[in-house]
Amino acid sequence: MRKLTVNTFMSLDGVMQAPGGPTEDPTRGFALGGWSVTYWDELMGDVGASMVDKPYALLLGRKTYEIFAAHWPFITDDPMADTLNQVPKYVASRTLNEVTWQGSTLLKGDAATAVAALKQEDGPDLQVHGSSDLLQTLWQHNLVDEFTVWTFPVLLGKGKRLFGDGTAPGALRLVESVTSTTGVVIAKYERAGDIPIGSFQLAEPSEAEVRRQASLTD
Repeated sequence: MRKLTVNTFMSLDGVMQAPGGPTEDPTRGFALGGWSVTYWDELMGDVGASMVDKPYALLLGRKTYEIFAAHWPFITDDPMADTLNQVPKYVASRTLNEVTWQGSTLLKGDAATAVAALKQEDGPDLQVHGSSDLLQTLWQHNLVDEFTVWTFPVLLGKGKRLFGDGTAPGALRLVESVTSTTGVVIAKYERAGDIPIGSFQLAEPSEAEVRRQASLTD
């Protein structure tokens, strides 16, 4: 079975909208696009490169596909652009009629059903970049195996969130983490089943203990 990994940039208050530029995704009046750009350092570049130095395929929602397809095919002499333009790309959308970016395949119908079938096929592991609406569906249907979350030291106040209202409850296990020189925490998590529930509430004292405590104050 193919592993499905979500790779996403996130502010400290959970917003993942438009990290790469002011015009990337201004929907719903979001005016802080480009909030991740000035935090990049060499370590972050190395981590990003390590994620694409093995075979993989992209799985994208409509909006992220349109952002990527309007940018990467026109970038030359750049290793990241070369990789993204060459890898297989799957696009989950009910509104697109075609996808024209080199190597792209349109997944029609129900996204969860299509991705579940895709995971069963032979092929490289799947990476989801951005695609906030799609990843909510994938998580809800137990299709996400791993998250790599890049948490930036900024508070954005509003915007599309990685985990918003309606997120299905579930536990995660931290696999590894590193911190950039600019304070960006890059953490990898694996799915860990249901949330283990506990309590810090003190147990009710026994009747004998109550009598003993009472006798000490007499």
